[in-house]
Amino acid sequence: MPLIPEEPQIHESAQGPRATPASGRTAPTPRPVPGPRPAAPPRPGRPGPVRPAPPAQRTARDASAAHPGPAGPAASAPATPQIQLIPASAEGALDAAEEAVDLLLESGRAPGDVLVITTGDPHPWAAHELSFGEAAYWAQHDARDDVFYADAAVAGRAASRPVVVVAINGGSDAVTATALPLALERAGALLVVCGDPQQINAVLGVGV
Repeated sequence: MPLIPEEPQIHESAQGPRATPASGRTAPTPRPVPGPRPAAPPRPGRPGPVRPAPPAQRTARDASAAHPGPAGPAASAPATPQIQLIPASAEGALDAAEEAVDLLLESGRAPGDVLVITTGDPHPWAAHELSFGEAAYWAQHDARDDVFYADAAVAGRAASRPVVVVAINGGSDAVTATALPLALERAGALLVVCGDPQQINAVLGVGV
C-alpha cells in the first residue's frame, strides 16, 4: 500500500498537522508516540571529563508544539513498525529529523529510545564524539541513555531501538537503498524517514 506524504502520521491514533514542504528545512510536524521519559542529561553530550562543547546543540522548543496524544498503558511493540514519511530535500532532511526527535522527546519518549541514521554527512554530534575515538563513541551507544546518531555506513552495528529516524541528507542511491531496509529492521515501533517521498517509497518497495 503506498505511503502518502500528504498525510504524515507518527501517532497510532491521530494524524499530525500538515505543512507545505519547502526546499529548506520546513517539513510537516510529526506526531510522536508517547512513552515514559526518564531524567537524562542535556543532549548532545554525556557526563564525563571536561571536553569542548559539541557543535550544533539545539535549543529547547515549546513543548506545546508537540500536541502529544493521550497517555495510556504501555503496549507491546507491533510486529511491523509504523512508518512516518516527512517530505524534505537533501539539504533540509537533517533539520527535519532534528525536529522530529525534539517532538518525540517533548511527547515523553526516552532519549535512549531513539536512533538517528544519516545517509550523507554525519550528524555534528556523531562527528564530534568520534573525534574522541570509536571506543568512547560506541560506549555511549551501549549505555542507551541518550539519542544515538550514526552514519549509514556504520549503522549496521547499532542495536534495535523503539524509534529510528532516518535523514536522507545526501549520499548515493545505493546508500539509501541499504540504509532504509536496515532502519526498518532496527525500528521496534516507529520508523520516521525524512527525505524525498518517491525515493523512499521506491526503496521500501511499497509503490509510489
